[in-house]
Amino acid sequence: MHAYLRLAPEVRAAIEDSQPVVALESTIISHGMPYPKNVETAERVEQSVRAAGAVPATCAIIGGKFVAGLSGEEIERLGRDGQKISKASRRDLAYLLSRGLNGATTVASTMMIAHLAGIRIFATGGIGGVHRGAGTTMDISADLQELAHTSVAVVCAGVKSILDIGLTLEYLETFGVPVLGYQTDEFPAFFTRRSGFGVDYRMDTPEDIAKLLQVHRTLGLRGGVLIANPVPSSVEPDPRLIEQAIAGALAEAERANIKGKAVTPFLLGKIEQLTGGSSLEANIELVCNNASLAAQIAVFQ
Repeated sequence: MHAYLRLAPEVRAAIEDSQPVVALESTIISHGMPYPKNVETAERVEQSVRAAGAVPATCAIIGGKFVAGLSGEEIERLGRDGQKISKASRRDLAYLLSRGLNGATTVASTMMIAHLAGIRIFATGGIGGVHRGAGTTMDISADLQELAHTSVAVVCAGVKSILDIGLTLEYLETFGVPVLGYQTDEFPAFFTRRSGFGVDYRMDTPEDIAKLLQVHRTLGLRGGVLIANPVPSSVEPDPRLIEQAIAGALAEAERANIKGKAVTPFLLGKIEQLTGGSSLEANIELVCNNASLAAQIAVFQ
């Protein structure tokens, strides 16, 4: 194992016995929602993985080590300290590890930890992407490059609708990342089930997805596979309300000159306020839904 990698005993045993394991991120704990809702959600997500027959491996950087499989105490600490915890993407890793610090892992860094640990599938809420206005700002998430280069499958509810969905999909196509729709022909827009953009292939069962992932590995194809799983219709907010909230949040972020890694947490917080909390409820349910699907796929791998 990698010198900077620490596996929880349960995760290590499952990997050594070729049992299904699902990686989970920790940015949602420290930067995605308020305390204690963030800790409660992290626990629910892990329970969703277990209920579907797999072992959860929530990932983070703790004391300068990559960790796959956080303890309850470590999840509590990340949730309680919140924004005080560094948001760790690829560019931040060497610094945090060299200083012995803690970090909440994004999609990109969680994929890296999963790959090092030998975990083949990862569940998140939504991936990062090409930001609106990227033609002038060049604001493109490192998540997309990680999907292009790191061989871990990612289950998500699409990309957050605060992003430019069309350009994000074009970027993934350019780098050869297959985009699968689970029981849908249309790429979801995180809070809502429809975006107006299609997926590359519709897959209707976890077993079919697992077969595709096996072929992808057997062929030695570089990079990940993106599995888009729409938010459950029972908690989908009104799409018009979401779009209005996004427009308002983006305008406020521009007025406040909020840039870089602070943009997404700010926007999600403003959208929650403007939707009266319905966006937060959808966020929680879609993450649990993605974790369950990832576990079902892992069982067949």
